Amino acid sequence: MSRIEREKTTVCKMIELYCRHHLGLQTVPEEYRRLADYACRRLDRCKFGEQKPACKDCPIHCYAPKERKAIRRIMRWAGPRMILYAPMDAIRHLLGK
Repeated sequence: MSRIEREKTTVCKMIELYCRHHLGLQTVPEEYRRLADYACRRLDRCKFGEQKPACKDCPIHCYAPKERKAIRRIMRWAGPRMILYAPMDAIRHLLGK
């Protein structure tokens, strides 16, 4: 699996985790599905390709301000919890930096 594909999987898992445990929802609402789709499209179009840095360390911020704020909120909450719910993804993400 390529780095971009792994990052897409990770961001989708983070959004699902956020919705399920932080918001207390059983399914991912449409608003968050659109955010996941947006994040995946941004990853597909990343100018750095497989050599991309972590989005927070990237010199080019390709997210629109509204989406960037939402994804940062989700990642701040879900990031530390990924080690419990998706440990392999969390470790790969940390080592990929």
